[in-house]
Amino acid sequence: MAQPSCNTIFSQQQQRTFIQMRTNLKVVDNSGAKRVMCIQALKGRKGARLGDTIIASVKEAQPKGKVKKGEVVYGVVVRAAMQRGRCDGSEIKFDDNAVVLVNKQGEPIGTRVFGPVPHELRKKKHVKILTLAEHIA
Repeated sequence: MAQPSCNTIFSQQQQRTFIQMRTNLKVVDNSGAKRVMCIQALKGRKGARLGDTIIASVKEAQPKGKVKKGEVVYGVVVRAAMQRGRCDGSEIKFDDNAVVLVNKQGEPIGTRVFGPVPHELRKKKHVKILTLAEHIA
């Protein structure tokens, strides 16, 4: 049986999927956490996409932040490597997976949001995150 070429193996590794259990995400607000790991996606069976809420565990945190390492927190996915189609036919995808930490009512814990945030969050009722964002994509 013939071995697959290097190009086909590389393209299989670049397949982007949902944000699911044990996915590491970057935190892009000033709540004190640096990195979280997804425990559960609150919508959909496959996993979370752009604008969905997840439950996560804080893996890295700043020393004097609002959240501590090991805490279980809620977060809204603001950047996802998996591409998502827009109404006008274009598609949006990001280089990394990023999240903004929120409380149970959906209000952001931090007071600033760093980096680009897609305008699709407006449809998902996360307008407060959009007002804190420095750049809307």
